[in-house]
Amino acid sequence: MRILLTGGTGYIAKRLLPVLLKEGHEVICCVRDSRRYHTNGIYTESCCMIEVDFLKEEELYKIPEDIDVAYYFIHSMTGTIRDFDVLEEWAATNFKNRMDQTNVKQVIYLSGIANEKVLSKHLRSRLHVENILSLGKYHLTTLRAGIIVGSGSASFEIIRDLVEKLPLMIAPRWLETRSQPISIRNVIQFLNKVLLNPKTFDQSFDIGGPEILTYKEMLLQYAKVRRLKRFIITVPLLPPRLSSYWLYFVTSTSYKLARNLVDSMKVEVICKPNNLNNWLNIELLTYEQSILLAFDTIAQHHVLSSWTDAMSSEILKEGLSRRIDVPVYGCLKDERQRRVKDEPETLRRIWSLGGEKGWLYANWLWELRGMMDKMVGGVGLRRGRRDSDDLEVGESLDFWRVVYANKERKRLLLYAEMKIPGEAWLEFKIEDGILYQTATLRPLGIWGRLYWFMVLPFHGIVFNGLIKRLSQ
Repeated sequence: MRILLTGGTGYIAKRLLPVLLKEGHEVICCVRDSRRYHTNGIYTESCCMIEVDFLKEEELYKIPEDIDVAYYFIHSMTGTIRDFDVLEEWAATNFKNRMDQTNVKQVIYLSGIANEKVLSKHLRSRLHVENILSLGKYHLTTLRAGIIVGSGSASFEIIRDLVEKLPLMIAPRWLETRSQPISIRNVIQFLNKVLLNPKTFDQSFDIGGPEILTYKEMLLQYAKVRRLKRFIITVPLLPPRLSSYWLYFVTSTSYKLARNLVDSMKVEVICKPNNLNNWLNIELLTYEQSILLAFDTIAQHHVLSSWTDAMSSEILKEGLSRRIDVPVYGCLKDERQRRVKDEPETLRRIWSLGGEKGWLYANWLWELRGMMDKMVGGVGLRRGRRDSDDLEVGESLDFWRVVYANKERKRLLLYAEMKIPGEAWLEFKIEDGILYQTATLRPLGIWGRLYWFMVLPFHGIVFNGLIKRLSQ
């Protein structure tokens, strides 16, 4: 079977892809930036990639006509607060029009549970996209999910941040809102098993786990699994903007995503009863089982995808390929070099920088810089990294984005997503047994140059200590 997989670098698609390949299907992955298309050891001759921006109608003709099924995983909530619904409508319309010109028999769409009379902007947009897709000539199957629990999912990582960091939480009243969380493993099973299943044609199904829990109960159950004592006090009045800042400062989420999530968390997301899991022979996992599976995946370094993989940064909308060539003219640089004693060990250390392991030297200064960035609306350090030992192009690494990572060529290039007056890169490469470490700033006006000279004394401490630790 020939399958079109949109959102190929997103959280859900990266989980579903190996399952589809294992089933023997041929998969065409649609990505916005081909540099973010990773091998991970799971891609075969049965998988290919096409670069498509669904907001540009002319690019959709790259999609071949001879496809059997298409998965639609396009959304814009992480990148903007105001107009993501307009972008989602635009993308869905372009997709539907192109699908009508192909031989596709079924489109499978992962949406959100929308059973309340009053919905958030996010859920209204998902429902509107479903209505647009239903106008196509193909059969549409819609799966509606609420909170998805799994290693790397936005929901799981936010819950993890809150519980691990706050012994006492003074939280908004929407923590009493009920939801029906579902394991990422079950979501992938549903997405796989509805494939060309006639019983699911032209229908929508709510999918959720076996329990209905409030967000407060989810936090406390997580704490129980982790053997942590946590206390939560809910307050009746906490404006949406203040609630968003509460999530933003405590967790790794961006402010834009936090604002959209807060709006959605006021709405109950409970499934309408159906027998889909029985039809498809899927055993639903409890919330506690989902958490234990997530930690098992993390412990084994098998996290295939993370919500931070999404291109949520405004500065990277043009694509990673535009950032891979580090500029030379008009730039300020901190260049250091040092002979390495053991190249494989140095490469291992470079590929393990950041996240929970930190930055090897004066890590408190990195944490201070991350805190300062968070205070001015930046991403800070809390995003961490997907895997403690592996890096791939397009992934987030604390307040950096990986734009080039090749161990064979002994080079790693990071692009700064922190708030700075200009653009910045950090590069590590080994040539002839020498490690070259270069920090580059392309300053924006006089403020950019003032910023560089203000942080220059800290560069002397941090970067000198870092290259020593990496090369010893």
